Amino acid sequence: MTLINGLPAHVLLVHLVVVLVPLTALALVVAAVSPRAARRMGVVLPLLALVTLVGVPLTTQAGEWLERHVDDDALVRRHAELGDGLLPWALGLFLLAALVWWAGRSSAAASGPDSAGTSVWSGTPLRVAAVVLSLVVAAGAVVDVYRIGDSGAKAAWHDGFTQSASNGATDH
Repeated sequence: MTLINGLPAHVLLVHLVVVLVPLTALALVVAAVSPRAARRMGVVLPLLALVTLVGVPLTTQAGEWLERHVDDDALVRRHAELGDGLLPWALGLFLLAALVWWAGRSSAAASGPDSAGTSVWSGTPLRVAAVVLSLVVAAGAVVDVYRIGDSGAKAAWHDGFTQSASNGATDH
C-alpha cells in the first residue's frame, strides 16, 4: 500500500497504530488483572490485538515506501529504525491477549454457570506470569509507540514551521 486518496498511506495508517497499540495494551492489562473483565471482553480482546498486529507491518511497509520518496534525512532514518522495533511488541500483545482470552474462557467453562465469577486459574503461577508479562509488554509497546511517534513528528516538522505567523496574524 503506497497511496490512499493521493496521500502517502503511512501518514494515514500511523493513526491506526497510534490508537490501537495503547488501546490494546490497556485492554490486555485490564483483562490480565481482572478475570471477570477478560470474560466480559471475550473474543474482542484477541481480535483487537490481531488487528493491531496486522496494522503494524502495514504501517511500517507504507513508511518504508515513503522513506524512499522523501529527501535523505537523519531524522527520517532514526524514525524508520525505531519503527522497525514495534512489531515484536505488537506480537507480544497479541500472544498475551490470546493467552488471557483462552485462560479466561477455560476457567469460565471449568467453573460453570453457577460460579460467583472467580477464576480457576486466579492463583496459579500462569496467571501471575500473564499479569506481569502483560504489564511489561503493554508498557514497552506504549513507550515504543510514543518514541516512534515523537521521532516521526520531529522528522516531519523539524523545519516545516516558524515561530511567527506567516499569514499576517498575530499571536495573542
